[in-house]
Amino acid sequence: MAIGPRLELRQGQSLVMTPQLQQAIKLLQLSNLELAEFVEAELERNPLLRRDDGAADKDGGDEPEPVKDLGERGELDLGDAASGAKAEAAIDADFESLHPETGASDVPASAGGSLDWSKATGGGAPSGDDGSPLDSAAAGKSLANHLSDQLAMAGLDPVGRLIGAALIDLVDEDGYLRADIDELAFRLGADRDRVGAVLTVMQAFEPTGVMARDLKECLALQLKERDRLDPAMAILVNNLERLAKHDYKGLKALCGVDDDDLADMIAEVRALTPKPGLSFTVDGSISIEPDVYVRETAGVAWAVELNSDTLPRVLVDARYYAEVSKALRSDNERTFISECHQNASWLVKSLDQRARTILKVSSEIVRQQDAFFVHGVEYLRPLNLKTVADAISMHESTVSRVTSNKYMATPRGLFELKYFFTASIPSAGGGEAHSAEAVRHKIKNLIDRETHDEILSDDRIVEILRDDGVDIARRTVAKYREAMNIPSSVQRRRMARRAS
Repeated sequence: MAIGPRLELRQGQSLVMTPQLQQAIKLLQLSNLELAEFVEAELERNPLLRRDDGAADKDGGDEPEPVKDLGERGELDLGDAASGAKAEAAIDADFESLHPETGASDVPASAGGSLDWSKATGGGAPSGDDGSPLDSAAAGKSLANHLSDQLAMAGLDPVGRLIGAALIDLVDEDGYLRADIDELAFRLGADRDRVGAVLTVMQAFEPTGVMARDLKECLALQLKERDRLDPAMAILVNNLERLAKHDYKGLKALCGVDDDDLADMIAEVRALTPKPGLSFTVDGSISIEPDVYVRETAGVAWAVELNSDTLPRVLVDARYYAEVSKALRSDNERTFISECHQNASWLVKSLDQRARTILKVSSEIVRQQDAFFVHGVEYLRPLNLKTVADAISMHESTVSRVTSNKYMATPRGLFELKYFFTASIPSAGGGEAHSAEAVRHKIKNLIDRETHDEILSDDRIVEILRDDGVDIARRTVAKYREAMNIPSSVQRRRMARRAS
């Protein structure tokens, strides 16, 4: 057979990552703040884009160019894109192979809120140089971020971390917790004692005195940290009203001290920081705005809607495009205006598609985790990206991007969408699997209910959980126990003997 060059025609399909296609993918994973910055830059760069103020001109002469219907599924029509990109399904199917580093595997099995809990260790204070509040404030670090960093390292279980995050949201700029514990416990569906235990742990965070509920508790926490909260000092702190009125005679009688001791005690109190959070107040700090709202409706149903305040509104200025097109003189000018028009149209379509995709994914998450919204954090179901992706006919990589840096405001608090994805533990009886976070909570409760005479070993915990329908291995129990900073049964037995 002769070997030589020849021409052949072959038909095939391929996906070409055009700049517009890359932009559409990029928009999916941007947070609402990043998206606002991106749109502002496009408005400055593209003369055919204008902001939609929600009101049309009365003369009707400045009508924006209509965008084609996106169809029942809200998918992008990619027919105008170059190089043969046919549909969003093709984007989803091929993107993971093109960019595996940003695929679905980036989401950990127990992805939680805005923090990476997997990096938590057993300490009670954040790592760093000296961690002083002034240094943090100088670096532009907010009090909420400072407390969140310490919460990530406090060794709490997932339920405790959720409660802690809710407590941080309620801390004001002075560092005080202005909230009713009973009301918070009811809203989260948790026990009041559990919320109080988490608060006790967090009151040991820096700066000392933070998370206090009033001035007396704030000062008491600082004195306790200095090992100066003796009975006389405790009485003085509990009678700050008398100190404000200069009732020194009454304070001496209550505290049982003489004039010199009382003067020293008052000097110590005045040296304390009444508002420990002020050193973290940073001008221009940005709060998290939810992308989605979840509200309860009649019949214990849940309504999911987008936060319209975070959605950029831009339009293609068709009138200006028509006027400019008539005055074009060179090929370069025509090419420039044509590209601007194409990019503007694509951006409008991409923003609409992004909003629809977020709503679709959020609605499915709410449907899958409805028990959480009704009963609380202990009723989270096992959920992964594939389950949501299959239910809404999308690819896992798309769901992964949509859930990155997106937040959902619910009656139980503000959560990142990735929080609702949790690993599963199989059922011993072949029934419905259990959430890993729920199993950790059960292990914690079993150990908390131990008595001095009956300390549960890991093997015994495995037996109890299997009787309760949870098929779990001993090494998994040990891993969860160590992650929660709970000592082994031998160590707990030794501590119980010392306590008795």
